[in-house]
Amino acid sequence: MKTPSYRLHLERCDPSRNMARFYALSLEPSLFGEIVLVRRWGRIGSAGRSRVEFFADERAATAAMMALLRQKRARGYMVGQWGLRPVARAS
Repeated sequence: MKTPSYRLHLERCDPSRNMARFYALSLEPSLFGEIVLVRRWGRIGSAGRSRVEFFADERAATAAMMALLRQKRARGYMVGQWGLRPVARAS
């Protein structure tokens, strides 16, 4: 069974405060059958920073991703132009 990969891109912009931030989340399978939640954040246009978390199953990883989404939405982040999208894989 293949686990789908998902990416979510959030942005928070406030020109009056010179704020242009992004927060990106992605769920991806690891080589060892785990699910990896990759978090990237920083100023829009920069490479930013990243953190990787490993989960044993897709349900736990999805719950963690949704919790981070709720947290960021509460802080004013909005879904960016890329939104939530499944990632196509080469066969």
